[in-house]
Amino acid sequence: MKRVLQLLTLGVGLSIASVATAQERVTLGFARLFTNDALGDTHDRWRTGAYSVSRFRGDRWGGALPDSFGAILEQRLRSEIIAPESLTTANPDRRYAGVIAPGLATHWALWGLEARLGAELVFTGPQTKVGAFQREVHQLMGLDRPSVLGSQIPDGVHPTLNLELGRSFALSDRVVLRPFAEAQAGVEDYVRLGGDMVLGRFGHEGLFTRDTVTGHRVLGIAGTAEPGLSLTLGGDVAHVFGSAYLPASGPADARAQRSRLRAGLHWQGEKAEAFYGVTWLGKEYERQDEGQVVGSLRVNLRF
Repeated sequence: MKRVLQLLTLGVGLSIASVATAQERVTLGFARLFTNDALGDTHDRWRTGAYSVSRFRGDRWGGALPDSFGAILEQRLRSEIIAPESLTTANPDRRYAGVIAPGLATHWALWGLEARLGAELVFTGPQTKVGAFQREVHQLMGLDRPSVLGSQIPDGVHPTLNLELGRSFALSDRVVLRPFAEAQAGVEDYVRLGGDMVLGRFGHEGLFTRDTVTGHRVLGIAGTAEPGLSLTLGGDVAHVFGSAYLPASGPADARAQRSRLRAGLHWQGEKAEAFYGVTWLGKEYERQDEGQVVGSLRVNLRF
């Protein structure tokens, strides 16, 4: 099965890349999001930190998704720290995981739906140096040095495929509702149903991508930018079939159901914009006694 997934991931990546090379491309925008529980409940645990950046390439952006597969290309690089409840305990409740994941995806219009198909190579283990980075940062800031790095999941490369289908409904000129469905196979296997709402003009005629950890939709290609405030709301429920972050050999048994709730505030100025969001992440494994709250931040300045 893993071999089949590797071949499928390679095939999807090559398909996207081969279509992409047939067109003249320019950079259309970037999507960045920093997430940390220091911006949320401040407990430094579980899905404790993440950063992702995407670059969007295409021949042009006309305010709507093209019908052609591969016309809009998203190149993404993300990192993540998944930690036990305590970084200094002798008996961690889950294994530590450091993640580095480069990926490639395309966005297009499919049967009246907004589609995103992506492939990632998710690197885990000490080879990522994520654990060592966190240890050095904690030492520099005078925080407790993580002593659970010996419990981290081993070095590995997990080919991962992700597909999202959604549709936007404009309830008014300032309210947009977007239900979606998502499926993933690879480092985590799941199917997910959810929805998002924008109250305001945030991202009008732009292109969003979805953050892996929080589910926040991050603006990648700007549309009609209008100064002001916008509120975003969202939530989803996933059925999880398996997770490399919660291996059967570890102390934690993965829960079959996983939920998220999120809200964000976006400010658009003349030459700057900022986004702050909070996300409640439900329990991921059976021994986890509660969910957690993480915060996400994006600031963009134009000179």
